[in-house]
Amino acid sequence: MKKKKAYVYTRVSTSMQIDGYSLDAQEERIKQYAKAYDIEIIKTYKDAGKSGTSISGRNEFIAMLNDIEAEKDKVDYVMVFKLSRFGRNAADVLQSLQIMENHNVNLICVDDSLDSSKDSGKLVITILSAVAEMERENILSQTMEGRKQKAREGKWNGGFAPIGYSLDNGELVVNEDEAKAVRMIFDLYANSDMGANGVSKYLVSLGINKPIRQNGKNPYFSASLIRQILDNPVYNGKIAYGRRKTNKDKNTGKIKLEKSDHYIIAQGNHEPLIDDELWNTVQEKRKSQAKKYEKINRGKDERVHILSNLIKCPYCSAGLYGNKSRKRNKNKKGEHYKDYYYYGCKHRQMMNGHKCTFNKQIRAELIEKEVETIITQIVSNPTFAKKIEEKINIQIDTKEIDEVINKHLAKIRQLTGTKASLINQIDSLNFEDKHYDRKYTDLNLRLDAIYDHLEYAEMQLNDSRKRKEA
Repeated sequence: MKKKKAYVYTRVSTSMQIDGYSLDAQEERIKQYAKAYDIEIIKTYKDAGKSGTSISGRNEFIAMLNDIEAEKDKVDYVMVFKLSRFGRNAADVLQSLQIMENHNVNLICVDDSLDSSKDSGKLVITILSAVAEMERENILSQTMEGRKQKAREGKWNGGFAPIGYSLDNGELVVNEDEAKAVRMIFDLYANSDMGANGVSKYLVSLGINKPIRQNGKNPYFSASLIRQILDNPVYNGKIAYGRRKTNKDKNTGKIKLEKSDHYIIAQGNHEPLIDDELWNTVQEKRKSQAKKYEKINRGKDERVHILSNLIKCPYCSAGLYGNKSRKRNKNKKGEHYKDYYYYGCKHRQMMNGHKCTFNKQIRAELIEKEVETIITQIVSNPTFAKKIEEKINIQIDTKEIDEVINKHLAKIRQLTGTKASLINQIDSLNFEDKHYDRKYTDLNLRLDAIYDHLEYAEMQLNDSRKRKEA
């Protein structure tokens, strides 16, 4: 009788090798089974740190299916330790089985005692695949609902503590060294004519820097950070959940982080840094300033500074930006006389801890006229059209940015795998274990941290993709 041949496929969700499920442990069990049933193992395919929720990203699995379609080794079986190692998505499992069946290859799940060559085995595999997918979705749903409930109870939902607080056993406690700066920010904004930019510059002038955290290396209180602090209800003793949401662009398929209009906000268990009166004053000013600077349709007489950020400062190489000087007629009671337009260095005034000594402002009409003259000369050159055509036909080299994007994608895949593994571990905890509560808390804290890292990685990916588009 001709000896049967098989491919072996093993997979773990993360680089963490869980006892009994490591790649080596899976392979050893499969080899024992093959030896017992006289099956010859032709090749082993291994996917380490890959989630089973989708075929995408599982390079070894895809390579195995390609070899089966090419009938490279004319194998009879694909052998896996458990069905969950083959896949957790019912549609993907059935599609892969169909490909295998078209080439007379069957699936053997050693630990589940399943063989797709038998009618009963194929039926059970179909049912178990659907159940596995439902279980995964249920676990994710329960985890998110648990985080929402935690917020409703006023508990911190994990991740980095906001500036002004520290974490003590998962709870927010006031960090007085940091809290002084936060109180000053609210006080300055509410009781002066300074906006977020003004407060930022004032703190830099006093030498007050923000604490360095894992989620940011800039030592200064930037204007954007000031606005985030002023808008964060945690400082008023509240816990908010779902203030930001991810949306997938229907056209590009890219994930974008956006503000959410509907989110949970509840009274927190922590001590507030800002009382209700000061908080409400700040929020009213935030709304009024947002209205003040709201962009309506640009007026016909409003000037567009076409060279903003295209021309650079000769001292610090930062972009030069357009600004306007409005002159009044002294003889006619301050009546508007004329507007003058200039380009000046963005760091002429203190910004994020930097100040440039190049104080000269360049008349916009003069430099724009010079640029216009140069462009006219270039366009008039007979070889210009030919050179442009050559440039257009050259494919833009995006290799470097593509490598950065791939690194972000790899990081997201790793974090997603770790997240799935932690969810599985939480689901597998034994309620009768005397250390159940401690294990459950520890795993949830790790899961919260993964969600924060995942969110940050997705933001970096979006930024890199925008750079590529630009």
